[in-house]
Amino acid sequence: MQYSKHSKNILLLVTILLSLITYYFMGYSLERSAFSFILLSYLILFICSYMLIHFNKHNYILLASLAVLFRLILLVAIPELSQDFYRFIWDGRLLLKGFNVYISTPNSFITSGQIPIAQAQLLIDGMGALSAGNHTNYPPLNQLCFMLAGMGAGNSILGSVMIMRILIILADIGTLYIGTKLLIKFHLPVHRIFFYMLNPLIIIELTGNLHFESLMVFFLVLSIYFLQIDRWKLSAFVFSLAISVKLIPLLFIPLLYKKLGAQKWVMYSSIVALVTTLSFMPFLSIDFLQHYTQTVGLWFQKFEFNASVYYLIRELSYCFRGYNEIALIGPALAIVVLVFTLTAGILNGNKHFLGLLGNMIMVLSVYFLCATTVHPWYIATPLFLSIFLSYRFIAVWSFAVVLSYSAYTSTGFYENGWFIALEYLLVYGTLFYEIYHKKKSYFSLVHRVK
Repeated sequence: MQYSKHSKNILLLVTILLSLITYYFMGYSLERSAFSFILLSYLILFICSYMLIHFNKHNYILLASLAVLFRLILLVAIPELSQDFYRFIWDGRLLLKGFNVYISTPNSFITSGQIPIAQAQLLIDGMGALSAGNHTNYPPLNQLCFMLAGMGAGNSILGSVMIMRILIILADIGTLYIGTKLLIKFHLPVHRIFFYMLNPLIIIELTGNLHFESLMVFFLVLSIYFLQIDRWKLSAFVFSLAISVKLIPLLFIPLLYKKLGAQKWVMYSSIVALVTTLSFMPFLSIDFLQHYTQTVGLWFQKFEFNASVYYLIRELSYCFRGYNEIALIGPALAIVVLVFTLTAGILNGNKHFLGLLGNMIMVLSVYFLCATTVHPWYIATPLFLSIFLSYRFIAVWSFAVVLSYSAYTSTGFYENGWFIALEYLLVYGTLFYEIYHKKKSYFSLVHRVK
């Protein structure tokens, strides 16, 4: 369909205004229990995002400006779709008081009668019983961001939110810059970076709800960039910073073996291990090691949310055993992921950058599809990697995962199996279509699609 220049300008203006209004509505007026409005808002934003990129793919400055503008409109919004930021503020204020945040749970302070920080009860009520009853799992560099928020905002919750959000926006701008350079080096269309930067899931879940996958993705893409220009030692250092924000990049270490060769891989891994260990040094103690490993283990042995393979196996265990065997199923699936990752590490496709990035997506996909817990913001990392590939099932997942919000109702938390089934039907359906119908091997270098 052909559009006149005047029609295109009107369409652009309407799309931008509709996006701004919807982002404002989601940031300032929408409650987590209003699932119908969340789903409708995301649908509107995804359609607007597609139209903006499709009709303006050659206007890099416009799309980059909109990516920043859509984030800035959320600058002073208190997150309504996630309560994790209360824990972030709690941890940051504890650090400023000189406490080791990995040693005690928030509830333990209250039950002991010790009130270490201002607004302690407000923060505990805000983060919820699950977070307040468990030790923190956020790595040191993530904790540094929390501390900076407390340092700059004092006892202001909104001030802390704004500082964390600014850090996240700056990280996204860094990802925009380095990601664009990588696309140019790979001779791929630069507008692909906006499949990440203008994706509503990224804007709402990371900037809006203050999840620091944005900072982890920035360090990851910077590490990939340094590796691509053969500065592998600097790449290893930056890669360890990504781990110190979120642990998920640890999955990629085996995949680098073929790319680096045995000797460089050992040195690369040693640098990563050393820098990561040094980041944890201020907190190291016997109690820390015990609590942190136990807390990380909860994601395999206790927590359940928006799973796929695990839920199927869990239902079978109910049929044959009569009860939930997550304590066995979760670790077993973790072993499956580990074996799969180690196997993927010996593939020759990892020698080439696009093959390496494709296998990173493959490993992450298997990990999340086998996980017992998959929150929407987890999709950020594979979504970024997917901009270099011709597979689009991750983009579909970035919308379908919004169906997980159906679990939050005005009367409490209850997962609707039909919505979860629909989500993964869309994801698996798209994945199998792309692999088999298009007759492409997921282990080979992907072809480039404009």
